[in-house]
Amino acid sequence: MDDLSIISWLDSLAERTPAPGGGAAAAVNAAMSAALIGMVASYTTGKKWADRETRMRELNQEAEQLRKEALRLAEEDQHAFAKVGAAYGMPRETDEQKSDRREAIQSALIGAAEPPVAIAVLSRRLVELAGELVDGGNPNVVSDVAVAASNAHAALQAAVVNIEINAASIKDEDVVRGLRSTVEGCTATFAAAEDVVRRVRAVISA
Repeated sequence: MDDLSIISWLDSLAERTPAPGGGAAAAVNAAMSAALIGMVASYTTGKKWADRETRMRELNQEAEQLRKEALRLAEEDQHAFAKVGAAYGMPRETDEQKSDRREAIQSALIGAAEPPVAIAVLSRRLVELAGELVDGGNPNVVSDVAVAASNAHAALQAAVVNIEINAASIKDEDVVRGLRSTVEGCTATFAAAEDVVRRVRAVISA
């Protein structure tokens, strides 16, 4: 993605091709959330915010790391999904080919579930950071905290759907149980993200 403009990447997303797709879009949403958190933290530094500047610089640094990781996961998701497509495209004329194809599909599906799991974990952290900034951040950019939480929420929801669609086709019960556990752990974060937006709107209307 480093070599693409946002316009070029969206053009690729809109094409009738397997990747990039929803998984990569989820990661980009997470990256935008992280960027906004970094921006708010940056606006909460200087003499006026001396009592919290150290923490804001920590948040800025973490947000930058999360943004880079999210973009890396966008690329990883594209590669993983391409492997799934390649596995489904394997020949299946003989019994041996059918067996190899089944194994390749299962391996690719398990691999394709890994990026959305990582995106979900990352997005949950972004919601936590946004929640901290509702009261701790510069109120002049508090609306951006809500947008950050909304983007993290969207990324998390998309990650969950991608985890679920992969889990539906995976035969390994241990892997499926782990994926379902991740999905269950995300439920509370949905509400937390919505709460951040609610709190921001309350600040704005006060």
